[in-house]
Amino acid sequence: MAVTDARNAPASTGLAARLKARLAAFGGSGEASLTRRLAGTIFLIRVLSAGLAYLSQILLARWMGGSDYGTYVYVWTWVLLLGSMLDFGIASSAQKIIPDYRTSGEQALLRGFLSGGRWLTLATSSIAALLLAGLIALLSPWIDAGERLPLYIGCLTLPAFVVANTQDGIARSHDWMTLGLMPQFIIRQTLIIGFTAGAFVLGFGLGATAAMAASAAAVWIAMLGQMLVLNRRLGRHIEAGPKQYDLRGWLAISLPILLVESFYLLLSYTDVLVLQQFRSSEEVGIYFAVVKTLALVSFIHYAMSATTAHRFAEYHALGDKARLSAYVAHAIKWTFWPSLAATLVLLALGKPLLFLFGAQFTAGYDIMFIAAIGLVVRSAIGPVERLLNMLGQQRACASAYAAAFAMNLVLCIVLVPRFGGHGAAAATSLSLAFETVLLFRIVKQRLGLHVLAFGKAS
Repeated sequence: MAVTDARNAPASTGLAARLKARLAAFGGSGEASLTRRLAGTIFLIRVLSAGLAYLSQILLARWMGGSDYGTYVYVWTWVLLLGSMLDFGIASSAQKIIPDYRTSGEQALLRGFLSGGRWLTLATSSIAALLLAGLIALLSPWIDAGERLPLYIGCLTLPAFVVANTQDGIARSHDWMTLGLMPQFIIRQTLIIGFTAGAFVLGFGLGATAAMAASAAAVWIAMLGQMLVLNRRLGRHIEAGPKQYDLRGWLAISLPILLVESFYLLLSYTDVLVLQQFRSSEEVGIYFAVVKTLALVSFIHYAMSATTAHRFAEYHALGDKARLSAYVAHAIKWTFWPSLAATLVLLALGKPLLFLFGAQFTAGYDIMFIAAIGLVVRSAIGPVERLLNMLGQQRACASAYAAAFAMNLVLCIVLVPRFGGHGAAAATSLSLAFETVLLFRIVKQRLGLHVLAFGKAS
């Protein structure tokens, strides 16, 4: 027995050492370990959110039927697109402005931004929602009757959606990832499922209008709850005192970031919006199911972006280029390899996952392979768009996104009428690959950083 123990000891010790090293990667006290833990938290929230969103989309597709589901997807896509733009970039610039104020000790400006930033986004999004409602009324003769009321409800949803995004940015800037993400991605999805399930069980007709009403109520409730908790936590974290409002300074930082994100969002949603113009609502629903199925890959990129952006700004403000370079390399590696693994798993399980929406949705399985190419290629450079935004290179980043969006729009218009969802997926993947090449060159030339998951800087 003693001999057996002696022989097993080195193997057991080696296994324990390897396990300890792997756990240390997540349990250490260094910046890289903290980043992995925060990114892991975000990713887990987004995965749980994806499960809830997936469940809600499956239920809606089965309860509503193909046509109403396609209309709901179309209107909700507009809410996502406009709601992510109407904060004028404040939600993202919070991750630069807040670290800058903290680093320089400008507490009055920090307090002013934490309250004034949210009031600004609420006011601008409310005005925009009213103008959009007027535009819908003006164009109503040319809008399908089944889309009018859902579009009006979408306008009502926008102010709460925008303020929630802003609060998300503020929370993430303090490393409060759970507070930033849970209301939007968990509570909101849970409420949508609960409201729509209740309507279905009670026998109400669950069409696009009822589904949008449930979504609007969920967005408002989740945002207000997040606001109460965020205000209480900020009250404990930030010392009370006078406030200063640098509206011009905020917009000087935010508007270039808005330009970047606007082109990125247009690039992200062009396929669905163009598909709606040339193909049936049923085909839009199938394509959207494919996009939802592949969403896990995007969540990995999102998790690293959300975790690293304010640290890029902090290290740049401190002038610590070596620390910044190492941190960027770490973020890219932890974006690409998990994204590649997730893509392979989703492609292997794609058909049964699409079947959950309904038998007709499996027709989109081969579209998954086309759409996955662009996501994997984009992940190879990690969250470099956040790096450029945080380091004052917003215009260069915007030019890359603008070029990719223009390419995507042209390709969608050319390919979608003939090839439908396959053409939309091909157009988007080609555009994402083009965008990746442009961003790689911009970072290399302007910042002197190698931002590829493999290979070495020359």
